[in-house]
This record gives sequence, C-alpha cells and structure tokens, in this order.
Amino acid sequence: MRAPAALWLPGLGVVVATFIPAWYLFRRGTERGWAPWREVLSEAAWPLLFRSLQLSLVVAVACVLVALPAAWLTTRTDLPGRRWWSVLMAAPLAVPSYVMGMTVVEFLGPRGILQGWLEPFGVDRLPEIYGLWGAALTLSAVSFPYVYLVLRGALSTASVAEEEASRSLGVAPWPTFFRVVLPGLVPALAAGLLLVILYVLSDFGGVATLNYTTFTREIFLEYQASFDRTRAAVLSCVLVVVAAVILAGELALRRRADIQPSRRTAPPRPVPLGRWRWPSVLFLTGIALTGLGLPLGVLGYWLVRGLQVGANFPDVGEAGRHSLTMALAAGALTVALALPLAILAARYGGRAASALEQASYLTHALPALVVALSVVFFGIRYARPLYQTTWMLLFAYLVLFVPNALSALRANLLRLPRRLEEAGTSLGRPPLRVLATVTIPLARPGMAAAGALVFLTVLKELPATLLLSPPGYETLPGLIWGRTSDALYAGAALPALLLIGLALIPLAVLAWRGDPAAIES
Repeated sequence: MRAPAALWLPGLGVVVATFIPAWYLFRRGTERGWAPWREVLSEAAWPLLFRSLQLSLVVAVACVLVALPAAWLTTRTDLPGRRWWSVLMAAPLAVPSYVMGMTVVEFLGPRGILQGWLEPFGVDRLPEIYGLWGAALTLSAVSFPYVYLVLRGALSTASVAEEEASRSLGVAPWPTFFRVVLPGLVPALAAGLLLVILYVLSDFGGVATLNYTTFTREIFLEYQASFDRTRAAVLSCVLVVVAAVILAGELALRRRADIQPSRRTAPPRPVPLGRWRWPSVLFLTGIALTGLGLPLGVLGYWLVRGLQVGANFPDVGEAGRHSLTMALAAGALTVALALPLAILAARYGGRAASALEQASYLTHALPALVVALSVVFFGIRYARPLYQTTWMLLFAYLVLFVPNALSALRANLLRLPRRLEEAGTSLGRPPLRVLATVTIPLARPGMAAAGALVFLTVLKELPATLLLSPPGYETLPGLIWGRTSDALYAGAALPALLLIGLALIPLAVLAWRGDPAAIES
C-alpha cells in the first residue's frame, strides 16, 4: 500500500529542517580545507570517541538494569501501589542533568553532605565522585525513564496470549518473562536505548559538572576558547558520523526483530510476587530516592539555608510563564510534525521511509550548543525577520527534539493492530480518511506521551534557550544557570524546584491514567 503524499511532504520538511545543523557544520568544517580534519582524526578524535562510547555503554546498561524490571513490576505484577510507582519511576525525567550533577557533587562529593553525616564516625573524606562513574550515575539517574516509559507502553499494549498459555502450562514467571515477554520487547528496548545513547552523546551539563571530557565538553571548550570554530565543527561532524553508525545498528536490530502488532483483547492477570513483594518495593524505593529524592533533598537544603541567611531570591513568575509557554508550544508543534514521519515508518515502511526516519535522529546526537549556533547562522543569513524571536527558538526546539517525539510515536504505532485500518481501506475509504478517522485516533495515547516527553525536554533545555531567547526573555533554565555560575546556590534552588514541579505535572497525569495505556511511548 502506497503512502499518501500528505505524509511524505511534512516528513521531508522535517528532515530538511534537521539537516540545517549538519549543513552548517560541513560548511564551517571545510572552510580551511582538510588539514583540520587530518589534525583532529590523528590526535583528538579517538580518545574522545573511546570516552564518549564508554560512558554511553555504562549508562545504557544501567538504564536497562533499572528500567526493565521497573516496567515489568508496574505493569504485570500485583505490586502494591502500582500507579504511585509508575509516577515515581517516570519522575526523574523532570530533573535536568545539570541540576542532577550539582546535587550529586553536593551530596556525594569528597566534602559533601554525606561526608558531613559520616564525620562523627571518623570519615574525613569520601572518594572522588568526579570522572566516569560520577557522570554515569548522574546521566543514568535522569535518562533511565526514557527506557522505562517506552518499555511500560510496550508491556501495556503487548499481546498476552502466549504469556498466559505459558503460565497455564505451569511455567514459572521468570522463564516466561525471558522466553516469551522479553523477545517481544526488542523494538521498544532498541527505541529507548537509542534515545539514551544519543542523549548521553549530546549531553553537556552532566559531564561538565562531573569533569568528564567527552565530545560535547570538548566541543564546548573549543567554541568557548577560540574565535576559530573550525576544529569544533570538525569534532561535531565526527560526532554525527558516530550517531549515524549507531542508528544503522539500531535499524538492523529492528529489522531482525520482526515484531508483530499487538492483538491483546483483555488485560493480563497480575503475576503474584509472593516473597519478592517487599524486595521489589525496596528496589523501586532506591530508584526513586536516587532519581528524585536526591535532587529534591539537596535543593530543599539549599533553599532552607538561603531563607535562614536572607539570600536574594529571583522573581520566578515571569520566567516560569515563559518556560511553560514555550514548552507547551514546542510539544504540540513537534508532535504534529513528527506524526506523519512516524506513520510512514511504522505503517508503510520501505527503504525511503526508514531513511527519512533515521536521518531525523542525527541531530539528537549533536550538542544543543552546536544546533543553536547553526540556527543563529541560518537566521542571520536566511531568516532575518525571525532572528531573536520566539519563533526561531521554537524552530531550534523542533530540530533538537523531533527524535524524542518520533521514537515514542513509532513505538506506539508498531503495537497497534492494523485490522481497523485494513477494514477501512477494504470498504473503499480514501487513505487520508482512514488516516484521520482510524490511525490518528488510535495513536492519541502515544501522541500524548510523545508531547509529554518533548514538553519535559524543552522545559529543562539550557544551551539553545540561552543563545536563542529574545533579549530580556527570562526562562527557568536561564535563572538556574546564571545563579549557579555565580555560586548563588540558594537563588538557583527556587527556580530549579519550580522547574521540576512543572515538569512533574504531565508525568504524573500520564502515569496515573491507568495501566492499559497510560504511557504508550
């Protein structure tokens, strides 16, 4: 079945928009010929590649070890308070990596809060938290919900016929999970890990705070320390190539999986945890305390200390309104533009659709700083009336966060049955009418989850917001960055707590809506 042109045109437009940063990088990186390329490839690229992939691998493994059991426990078992746990497992997504990094250093640093608690027991100094393991802890704590949300959505909509048959034959829950459930989760697991790995490759706040040098930190330092940004552009191009290789591997894994859409007609019977009930509760409690309790506790500590000494707190009202408005607008716009591409990839397939989908992911591996600078260049040269307006900022958010929406939408669409669409087509309805009356209504839960993911990411995004906000346009990330840069931690605590509170609202609503399709991302 051929896809209608109404899907191809917006899909092509999205991909063209996402290629603006790549075009800028190639143009900037070749201004001085190929000599900078030879220099970078012979000196800096390989150590940076090793360190970046090492961190990505550690975070990816940690996210799977946390998110997979958490998703299964909150969808398929008799865990007490499953809805509350669903909210708490998604909640760390509301914490920016730069805020998590600051709180990790403050709590676990050599002279941090924990060391103060242990000092009466003779502990004068804790081990260094800086480096690989501190950065891995920080990024794992804020990125595992990407995998959790995708897996939970897949488990909520997956067929349970084979699972119920396995259990009726007396097979224990664990063998049933590994032999029946887990193979069906491969596409969702690949989609979630893809987002995590690309997120780690592009993150700056967490690695900078924990003093771990990756591609993104080195690119930032090159941009900051030199007027000649050719070397930074070359490093960014290398990062694009790394992302392209990762995307090719994910695509090959997806094709081999060959997972069919869901045919579930009834919710599964909860698996009794028995003696594992309270160990499971303890496991989820540890995750919640690390991902949400730690940053909230440290920020609250800073806020109380600031109140005690009469610190100067910023006015967060206008900044909060600006951040909320931009996040809502970016979420709606990005989902609307990513939906045609997701439908092409999940419902029609083919090499052309897969190529468009994979191409749209490339900019997700670029530092937001690089994307923002390329958008500045584009605005000055080709869109002068939009430069230094909120429209240009929205455009940057679209380029940055289409992959978030696309991954969530595609994972949802793959799990939806095709029967109703096939019935509509067999009755002679035009493809666009089937799309409007069948496909899109079926995809609404996934659209809500995709919009929430984009909303959260935009709300806490820092570099593009700082560079592209109109003059005098205060935002919550801007207030946090400005106060922490001046070591005014009490002043940073108030906007940080407000930002996390705003981000928690859609997460809580989506997770509380119930098990069947609460978060089908």
